[in-house]
Amino acid sequence: MAKMRAVQVAKAGGPLELVEKEIPQPAAGYVRVKVHACGICHSDSLTVEGHWPGIDYPRVPGHEVAGVVDAMGAGVLGWKAGDRVGIGWYGGSCGYCDRCRRGDFVACLINPQVSGISFDGGYAEYIVVPKEALALIPDEISFVDAGPLMCAGVTTFNSLRNSGARAGDLLAVHGIGGLGHLAVQYASRMGFHTVAIARGEDKAALAKKLGAHEYIDSTARNPAEALAKMGGAKVILTTVTSGKAMGEVLGGLGVDGKLLMVGASMEPIAVTSLQLIGGRKSVAGWPSGSSIDSQDTMRFSALTGVRPMIQEMPLERAAEGYKLMMDNKARFRVVLTMNEGA
Repeated sequence: MAKMRAVQVAKAGGPLELVEKEIPQPAAGYVRVKVHACGICHSDSLTVEGHWPGIDYPRVPGHEVAGVVDAMGAGVLGWKAGDRVGIGWYGGSCGYCDRCRRGDFVACLINPQVSGISFDGGYAEYIVVPKEALALIPDEISFVDAGPLMCAGVTTFNSLRNSGARAGDLLAVHGIGGLGHLAVQYASRMGFHTVAIARGEDKAALAKKLGAHEYIDSTARNPAEALAKMGGAKVILTTVTSGKAMGEVLGGLGVDGKLLMVGASMEPIAVTSLQLIGGRKSVAGWPSGSSIDSQDTMRFSALTGVRPMIQEMPLERAAEGYKLMMDNKARFRVVLTMNEGA
């Protein structure tokens, strides 16, 4: 059998190891993709550290995958060999209920299909996925750029377009990191009055370059008070992973404002009912999206010039890239490429 290189974790909490595996064959309803690039995401830690229940080890992580269709199982329609495709967090529906079959991946709690968790992910030269997981990559988007758009991109784009804010509304992006640097770009191109919030005046120039109309240094000014002086935000999209920091910006919402969380944190958020009742404010969360949402994300990115800021690394340096991401030292997304020795 033909072989491929892959980086897998043999057991929960184990190291990422470069191994040789047989190239998988697609069953009926599945597609094999030759991987060109795969982003490293903080959520990959669910596989590496074993935080997601029921993972069948050894497992190859990776849900920011970009490549080309290489082979198809029986019953796959609408795709052909050579199609440029991406695979994100949404790894296809289990088909158990009507909502799941319609692509409502949040509804699928019985048997969720998650790339890099339910089946081997993109830290490999080939990946086999359900046909429902595929999103078409526009010609204008490179493989290395497409990878992060399949998770960080769709999470920020999809949350913003479903936030309830309209063009011209004051919208703040809290945090300029792997998610935030994309959120600022999307927000400004959607026509929002975009305010970026981060720690340190040194990030001001980057925020403006990304498209922010205004910048708030949270070490120099209280961001909630600063937003309130501007009239209050319709939406604050918080991409940080600190529950304490999320709670501190809540006061910057205007009437009917929404604190929308996409940064994952196990820390509680301090909020009182009075904070919400007085201005009819709300707190909500948003996950990423289905494959059609990823496709919409890439189309919008191609149309408006939104691109992730990335660091490329060859597959054999996956463990190094993963540590860089986990140590919060990536600027801003690490993307693995499959060119051996690159």
